[in-house]
Amino acid sequence: MHPLLLSVLIFGVPAAIALGWVFLRGGGALRRYIATRVALTLPMVFVLVSVVFLVLRVMPGDVASATLGPKANAEVRQNIEETLGLDDPLVVQYARFLGQVATFDLGDSFVGARRPVVDELGERLPATLELVLPAAGVAIALGLVLGASAAGHRRRLRDYAVRMFGVVVYSMPVFWLGMLAKGVFSIWLGWTPVAGRIDVLANATLERTTNLLVVDSILSGNWEALRSALHHMVLPVLTLGVSISGLFARLVRINVIETLQQDYVAAARARGLRERTVVGAYAVRNAMIPVVTVIGLQVAILLAGTVLTEAVFNWPGMGLYLVERIKVRDFQAVQSAVAMFALLVAAIGLAVDVVYGVLDPRVEY
Repeated sequence: MHPLLLSVLIFGVPAAIALGWVFLRGGGALRRYIATRVALTLPMVFVLVSVVFLVLRVMPGDVASATLGPKANAEVRQNIEETLGLDDPLVVQYARFLGQVATFDLGDSFVGARRPVVDELGERLPATLELVLPAAGVAIALGLVLGASAAGHRRRLRDYAVRMFGVVVYSMPVFWLGMLAKGVFSIWLGWTPVAGRIDVLANATLERTTNLLVVDSILSGNWEALRSALHHMVLPVLTLGVSISGLFARLVRINVIETLQQDYVAAARARGLRERTVVGAYAVRNAMIPVVTVIGLQVAILLAGTVLTEAVFNWPGMGLYLVERIKVRDFQAVQSAVAMFALLVAAIGLAVDVVYGVLDPRVEY
């Protein structure tokens, strides 16, 4: 099976099972809510990929000029455009592109060795997923813990420290935070690798199946490769996760403070429950209802942040791939890569809507 499809299945199948479980266990209103959100996701993906196609066509420049230079022979330029299908009417190109997206037959890249785009994405997308998903987990976990802790100790030293942390880390550009972290932990202290996903020797012995290095290392029992892959992941994952955890912490703090002022929280305290139980069991869940939407948007923004993070740590993911192919006007590669990003953003949006419906009991009415 192709590595790109395997990577999608590894993350998609558990998500689909969870969605099905929520759908079956929920009430009629929740089922209608989920079905509506799923139905709206497909048109959104269609609009996104269509906009990508049109924007790339109206941008100045062309692949022939990027490949051959501005002084290229007109006949050679025409031959390249005919070979790549760029001389076809725009409607024909658009229909061909939609067919490629629907069948995951994304054609060949326009430059370099003219490799199938699906093979290139099969190498780059797993790298980005291996960076973004753990970073999202770090950001959410850190934001929840810090925000709830600050709300439970309002106007004390811990509260002021968390608020300052949130302002500082969120105001730092992710590339600057990455260079600072690399300078301290990689160059000065020597605790983490400077760049890359895995050591050269470990990579040479690793049998790749999904191009998710952690998964492939476990499947093949290559524990040295697993150690190397995790060692390389630590700094870029923490950099990307910490960069948005400050916003989560501040949002959670504000909403938990508002929730702690509700009557049902006062009733819980009157029953003699410990403050930790009141905050954790009563306040945090209800405070998460307005925060979930922002979390989903910020996780989607993490995909954009990967461009800078991957550049700083030389992480061979989708961000670097897009930058490389935009420079040479490789329409086929760029539009296919952005279409994959659109699918990921749509999936994240759907997950956020479902979680919102589960957390908010008013959806049932």
